[in-house]
Amino acid sequence: MTATGATWRNWGRTEQVRPLRVERPSSPEAVQRAVQSAAASGLRIKPVGSGHSFTGIAVAPGVQLDLTELSGVIDADVATGRVTLAAGTRLHQLPALLAPYGLALPNMGDIDRQTISGATSTGTHGTGLGFGGLATQIVAAKLVTGTGELITVSETERPELLPAVRLGLGALGVLVELTLQLVPRYVLHAVERQAPFALVLDEWMDRVREHDHFEFYWFPHTDTAMTKTNTRLPGDAPRAPLGRVSRWIDDELVANGLYRAACYSLRAAPDVIPRLSWLVERLTGNRDFTDFSPSVFVTNRTVRFREMEYAIPLAAVPEAVREVRALIERKDWKITFPIEVRAAAADENWLSTAYGRESGYIAVHRYYREDQREYFAAVEEIMRAHGGRPHWGKMHTQTAETLRESYPRFDDFLAVRDELDPERRFQNPYLERVLDGVHARV
Repeated sequence: MTATGATWRNWGRTEQVRPLRVERPSSPEAVQRAVQSAAASGLRIKPVGSGHSFTGIAVAPGVQLDLTELSGVIDADVATGRVTLAAGTRLHQLPALLAPYGLALPNMGDIDRQTISGATSTGTHGTGLGFGGLATQIVAAKLVTGTGELITVSETERPELLPAVRLGLGALGVLVELTLQLVPRYVLHAVERQAPFALVLDEWMDRVREHDHFEFYWFPHTDTAMTKTNTRLPGDAPRAPLGRVSRWIDDELVANGLYRAACYSLRAAPDVIPRLSWLVERLTGNRDFTDFSPSVFVTNRTVRFREMEYAIPLAAVPEAVREVRALIERKDWKITFPIEVRAAAADENWLSTAYGRESGYIAVHRYYREDQREYFAAVEEIMRAHGGRPHWGKMHTQTAETLRESYPRFDDFLAVRDELDPERRFQNPYLERVLDGVHARV
């Protein structure tokens, strides 16, 4: 299906574009036809998922591919735990789709609005040193190349391409199917506690190594960290989920309602922000519950924001977080959103932020109506000094020249792009910047 392009905006309102046309293919063959048609017209073409990236990675000035109709389970093998999904399948659809097979994703982030292809292509991850990002779960993929060819990359077909294709930034082709290595459905026991900020930093390495999944949030203008520790249990373990009222109070009234009030207040009366942070600190951070993994990993986010996240060597996290705190205090900035800190295993995907090293992740946010540039630029300087690699779907200013220094297989990735997309059919301004070195922008 083809339609005239309307203005498209991403969730964070950092990017917008009016594509020349929008196509909504319902099969891999329809994707092939769309790519071949774009090539015949001399147009570039890009798939778009949920628009949850804060960068321009999915911006499509030419032909925009909406993969909504490419959704659902294509094949499932319960014995091996391998499931093939259509590329446009949303993460929030997976619990219902996978329940009949008794399977689940090994790990998840805290947002599930993305498509599986968009999440893996940008390096989405959760937390836990025993687990890599979502892209590490891919064992096979089908994609349409820049020449319109439909190819399969797997452990037996072109396996040398897997480390590039798993996390391809949308630069290598249009993913139409992904086969993931899943695990038996499991339960998580969640323990959320307040703890002194300094203590959590001192114990960072011990906590991430001792627990299946550990992360923490620090609210600027307070001395408290909110820790989240999740322990994996078998799928038949007793569950004690949050009650509907309790979840609404914690996740909607406090996490979303109070944050919305804080963000509006900042624009009118910035001096009230420390008091609001203090109030949120007092109302959150102490609860225990047990539920199936998606209900524990995922948090509903309704307050629109912008985000930058960097991966740095695991052991560097405490010092980097201390430097961010000192920066905020020195500049006397009034920051409404907490700093989010997570960890992930090393992996072998060439453009993974965790390539070749165990990584800690530090994310900073600002309300979408605020000017994030000065804050993000200053934090980015700290992260780069610690060998940081920016999340591909979150805001940063790096270009190909600086990124090449961080990724040992950067030029190998470019060689694969030369093979699969020789005419740069999938190029856009963001990819020009991060792969070819054109202008930088936050």
